[in-house]
Amino acid sequence: MVAGGLRRTGRLRELLTAGVVDSFGMALGWTVLVLLAVDRGGLAEAALYNAAMLAGVVLSAPITGWLSRRLPGRELLRSTAGAEIVLRVALLWGLIAGAPSWSIAAGVTIMHVAAWAGFAGMRAEVTAVAPGPKAMTRYALGIAAVEAAGTGLAALLPAGTGGYPTGWWLTAVFVVYAGSLLPTIVSARRARVRPDATPPTGAASCPTVSPKLLAAGGGVMLLAAGPTLLAVPLTTELHGRAWVAGAAVAFSLGCLLATAAVEMIGSMRLPAVLRWSLFGLGMLIGWMFAPAHAYAVLFAQFTAGLSQTAFEGDMDARVAAEAPPKRVTTALAYSAAVRALGGSIAVKALPLLVTAQSVDRVVSAAALVLGIAALLLYTVTLLPRLPLISWTSSSRPGPAGAAGRQPPA
Repeated sequence: MVAGGLRRTGRLRELLTAGVVDSFGMALGWTVLVLLAVDRGGLAEAALYNAAMLAGVVLSAPITGWLSRRLPGRELLRSTAGAEIVLRVALLWGLIAGAPSWSIAAGVTIMHVAAWAGFAGMRAEVTAVAPGPKAMTRYALGIAAVEAAGTGLAALLPAGTGGYPTGWWLTAVFVVYAGSLLPTIVSARRARVRPDATPPTGAASCPTVSPKLLAAGGGVMLLAAGPTLLAVPLTTELHGRAWVAGAAVAFSLGCLLATAAVEMIGSMRLPAVLRWSLFGLGMLIGWMFAPAHAYAVLFAQFTAGLSQTAFEGDMDARVAAEAPPKRVTTALAYSAAVRALGGSIAVKALPLLVTAQSVDRVVSAAALVLGIAALLLYTVTLLPRLPLISWTSSSRPGPAGAAGRQPPA
């Protein structure tokens, strides 16, 4: 039994349901906001809001660490969800009303600080109930798949002359966007995570997880995640708004295979950074051909859905396993933050480097870098070392490999 009288499977189902409903509403409202931004200011304004979103995720890490040392999981989830409800409504309404882009971007950052602090709390609850990559990847799979469904539905909503739904459709968007957080608030009453342990003096809120591991995750996102994070505006500019829904469905279908991909690659016992490099290549490969035809975008989003979901689930499980039990919430916040930092730089830099029609050039270069990195990692970590010839005063050199190996240092 777990907190609140639910068995393990029941609590996992409750957490997944709350996460799925929240993510569907977030994706629906956020896509309407991004499409409105594209209509108002093109790819540059959409990239600004995406960068602001990811900056909020980065800032959420230290703030989550501060909150998790003072609040139990129940209060952390309720307070962040309440703040996010207000900000979701205010920002969408502000953009429709013509608020300056800088004020919308600032609000987006604050909203995602709250959103990702709550997301770290939810993942900590999943880890507390069922540690390991399988449960975490399934949770990430459900989230990613339903976000793609919300994105696709938002793209299909009838839009008025201002580029956004009007009348009852607009009312429904507001209701779903804000109301989808209510299951999270209800689920919080059974939270079992306690406040994180207070770190030693001078340690601030940094989790005890390898900085190299966190840096590797951020690096993969920097090189591989840009096109996927900008999939809505890129697809709109390349092939028209009608293909956004199809790309979202393809992403969802890819997500469904993420758990199998994690289990298959996990059985190969590859080092974590090598696994993540391969997932990064999967996120990029389809975008090499995206400008050529709309069907290539569908393939790109299918492989991105599979690879990004598997990467995030695998990384979060590894970070949670390394972190002390009482620092898991903070560690998971930093895990998401470093990924977001890499993604934030990628989405801000991509429109500056190329237009949508030439995105394949940057993607090809990034895939080359990741491919070389994966090859080097494979060579260094997996290939056996060549035997060393022992030279002694009483022996003569013989055929290669005839001498024994030197003892390890």
